[in-house]
Amino acid sequence: MTDTTASSIKKPKVVMVGEVPLGGDHPVTVQSMLIVPFSGRLEGLGERFQAFKALGCDILRVAVPDMKSVKDLPQLVRLAPFPVVADIHFDHRIALAALDTGIAKLRVNPGNLGPEWKTLEVLKKAGDKGIPVRVGINSGSLPQKVKDKQDQASAMILAAEEEIEIMEKGRFYNAVFSLKSSDVETTYRANELFACRYDYPLHLGVTEAGPLVEGIVKSTLALSKLLARGIGSTLRVSLSDSEENEIITGKSILRALGMSTGTDIVSCPRCGRSTFDTQAFLGAYGDRIRKSGKNITVAVMGCTVNGPGEAAAADLGITGEGNHRMIFRKGEILGRFSPEEAVRVFFEELESS
Repeated sequence: MTDTTASSIKKPKVVMVGEVPLGGDHPVTVQSMLIVPFSGRLEGLGERFQAFKALGCDILRVAVPDMKSVKDLPQLVRLAPFPVVADIHFDHRIALAALDTGIAKLRVNPGNLGPEWKTLEVLKKAGDKGIPVRVGINSGSLPQKVKDKQDQASAMILAAEEEIEIMEKGRFYNAVFSLKSSDVETTYRANELFACRYDYPLHLGVTEAGPLVEGIVKSTLALSKLLARGIGSTLRVSLSDSEENEIITGKSILRALGMSTGTDIVSCPRCGRSTFDTQAFLGAYGDRIRKSGKNITVAVMGCTVNGPGEAAAADLGITGEGNHRMIFRKGEILGRFSPEEAVRVFFEELESS
């Protein structure tokens, strides 16, 4: 029986993804994946990438389904302020070509690249170039010989071990693994089992987690349990939503666990006392607050009851008071302003924080 006590978890070795280290004692990083095809659509991506970076994205993955996409990869890599991972399936020639484009990591499932010699060819070139490979094991696409195994977590481990055998045959060890299921408990157990047996860094995530609310709930339950045990070197919160919300959720999980810094936004739900629409304010300005890069707590409250009172500990806050807005710091009222003026003063105070 495998020992899965906390003391048996192996410390992951360090794998460099460009200039971003995964594993060892390095901080857990946040990833996302570009949700639209990029080939022929590079205009405006530089600005989007900068926005992702400001929200806390450390690594970005992009799907590379064909040779046409490979041709645009070098320019995309130049636009990106973070390492780019090329996600490739089925055609080892695409993987070989992508390794010449400046990418920082290759994401493949060696089992779907065809005969073993094709996988070994890709691994050799990746090894020669010093480019790591992420091996993705998803419960929904397991090899046929383990697919019907009743215990899905154990089946995922068997699939991972098959991939490790292929890699070690090619003397390739510069790898990151992910073991993802759409089921929270299966995801947890598979990663726990792997972390007790192997020292490859783990990329955490719940695959096909669902739309915004359901996806956040599932991902938070699985990832927080693993991270609290010291399991996981990087993560992606997979949502049927925007890249921005994936990044924000990932950063928020790490911040709530005390594993990352950044701007913590606290806000109250709306009620009959509210004279300030917190939801509308955060919808308009939430990302601007997050992108400030300030390691502070910002309170956005609906009324004076929840304003400088309950949110007295906030480094900066804004709330409603009748037709006016009140801005405060650590419970001390800085002034009362018209709605338009309050926005200007609020961000001046945020900038000076």
